[in-house]
Amino acid sequence: MTRPLTIPSAEGRRWDIVALGEVMLRFDPGERRVRNARSFDVWEGGGEYNVARALAKGFGMRAAAATALPKNDLGLLCDDLIAQGGVSREHVIWRDYDGIGRNTRLGLNFTERGFGLRPALGVSDRANSAASQMRPGEIDWDRLFGQEGVRWLHTGGIFAALSTSTAETAIEAVQAARRHGVIVSYDLNYRASLWNAHPDPDAARRVNRTIAESVDVMIGDEHGFQTCLGLDLDVGSRTSGLDAGPFRAAAPAFAKAFPNVRIIAATLREPTTAGRNDWGAAAWADGQVVQAEVRRDLEILDRVGGGDGFVSGLAWALMDGRDLQSAVDWGAAHGALAMTTPGDGSMVSKTEVEALLAGAGARTVR
Repeated sequence: MTRPLTIPSAEGRRWDIVALGEVMLRFDPGERRVRNARSFDVWEGGGEYNVARALAKGFGMRAAAATALPKNDLGLLCDDLIAQGGVSREHVIWRDYDGIGRNTRLGLNFTERGFGLRPALGVSDRANSAASQMRPGEIDWDRLFGQEGVRWLHTGGIFAALSTSTAETAIEAVQAARRHGVIVSYDLNYRASLWNAHPDPDAARRVNRTIAESVDVMIGDEHGFQTCLGLDLDVGSRTSGLDAGPFRAAAPAFAKAFPNVRIIAATLREPTTAGRNDWGAAAWADGQVVQAEVRRDLEILDRVGGGDGFVSGLAWALMDGRDLQSAVDWGAAHGALAMTTPGDGSMVSKTEVEALLAGAGARTVR
């Protein structure tokens, strides 16, 4: 398959990837439940940031986070974790803190991994966070994209749904990226709990449709196309999460509505228990659909971040000049491996993904 994107060269550009989104602290009770825990592991994470972190830490790319943090010890902890993840904080906005969090705060996410028939559970505490207060004009996108130079911008529907001002910020960012020839990827990542609280009941469709006009790589399935974008799709019924038929049917309709989008991609997942999923991925470009190998009965330690792992693997392969089939294979393999470790962020190396794609099994590496 031909390469559907013309990606800016790394030469003369400071950043390979910039992620626009909220970075929260994740409190992980391990094998326990949030309601009974006495201790937590703490990670940083966010749907958009996780992609940049994986590209920096696992693939050796130059990554930066565009986000906001409060000037307090939780903000400093998050900042330190971002630094450990290899992601630049030069474009972090710091907000003054009033001492009790009335004016601004850091978003928190308490996440159980689930076990057996008990699914994973996320309990968010993120209202009025520093990132949700981001507004247009706070980041000089023309300077970032034009003077510093960026190859790829990634953002998503979670950030856009946080507030009216973050939606406007996301629109401003993707439109600026398009002016400067920066590739834009967007993960629809629909969260009813966020959009339902929005003051505008039609915001999800209005905002996402506006953003979609400036997107090159759209991550989402037929459900997201209908819910977030208002597309009227006749795709039949999905028999399982691994059935790519509805995606195959929906992609051309999406492409007709948004002809600027060059690639449409989605993960395919069918959980049998919290720790075992069938897993795959598919993508559309130039009228063709490609699909990664389906991994049946995949053992999972922590499913959170699997989709972000797919996006980062896909983005790396495309920036490396590979065709779409190879990119989907890399994305699906990286997402599968990312779910074998705890926390939102990937702890996987490019070498491990390469070995999995070459057929390596679970034998001990010595």
